[in-house]
Amino acid sequence: MFMLSEDDALAIHAAHQERGELAAAVELRRRFLGITRNDEALRVVRLIAARLEVTDANASDGRGLPKQGSPS
Repeated sequence: MFMLSEDDALAIHAAHQERGELAAAVELRRRFLGITRNDEALRVVRLIAARLEVTDANASDGRGLPKQGSPS
């Protein structure tokens, strides 16, 4: 088990969005040397991506704009 900071999650998510799943797995393994298997890294990357997509969807109105009344 490990703890993921917001900065780590955002960097991994950015790698996933810009360069794909494998690049995000490489970024994850670069930051967390204890993760040595690619299949485990890919599983964690998918969890991070799914979590941040849900968070992004809850924070926007579906068009990427903040919901009415929510802080920007």
